[in-house]
Amino acid sequence: MPATLQAALLGVVQGLTEFLPVSSSAHLILARTFFGIDGDRFGLSFDVACHVGTLIAVLIYFRREVAQMIGSLPRVLSPGPAVRSAPEKGLGSDADENNQGARLVWLLAIGTIPAVVVGLLFNTRIEEHLRVPQVAAIALALGAIVFFVAERTGDKSRSDRSLTMAEAFWLGCAQALALIPGVSRSGATIAAALFMGLRRTDAARFIFLLAIPAILAAAANEGLKMLKAGMDADMASLFVIGIVSSAIVGYAAVRFCIRYFANHSLDLFAWYRLALAGAVVVWMFR
Repeated sequence: MPATLQAALLGVVQGLTEFLPVSSSAHLILARTFFGIDGDRFGLSFDVACHVGTLIAVLIYFRREVAQMIGSLPRVLSPGPAVRSAPEKGLGSDADENNQGARLVWLLAIGTIPAVVVGLLFNTRIEEHLRVPQVAAIALALGAIVFFVAERTGDKSRSDRSLTMAEAFWLGCAQALALIPGVSRSGATIAAALFMGLRRTDAARFIFLLAIPAILAAAANEGLKMLKAGMDADMASLFVIGIVSSAIVGYAAVRFCIRYFANHSLDLFAWYRLALAGAVVVWMFR
């Protein structure tokens, strides 16, 4: 398979699975394994580059919320309404957009802390020891069980505006677990939000926004490494292909997820995860 096609394939896989609760990291690992793609050439740095594509997708889709947060930055450090919950309406519906945007900034900042801490402390060990099909299969299966339980717990009637800072931190802890291949950033955080009683669409919107600072941090970290190591023109072009393909497919995926979660449970994805985990086990012992 030509290198350009490999880059496009991995970009499509990333864009499709970043927002679906099926683990993009697991699918990238499995895609490299199944298709014999060079793991050194298309390793963690390429994965992060594809994540940049999905970051572009979520920034475009949630451009109104992002603009609102940027406009509220002068009020972020001001005490008062910005940090209070307002359970009656969803994000983006209050007349006082500055307070609302400032509160959202605080929620996302607090929710990002766990992933940053875990990434700084354990990312190297995870990269060296856990980015393998066996770990991905186990995490996929365990995540499916969590989905089944989450769907059958709580009334799922809360608005995302009722989230507290403490709950944002716990959602961040769930996001940090997604550093383990197979867990899924969106899957872990949506399941945690459902346990908290949030409506599915509100949970999806918040966790997609929560992914923005985490992806930015990972991209900045890997970007510094690539700048030090250098990159030839051919590799740079492959990175561009991965970013563009993941951005296009990622935008379509996030639109699908927001609409799908309005009226559907996580059960379909749970069964898919179990089937994929089983397929990996069969492949390993073939």
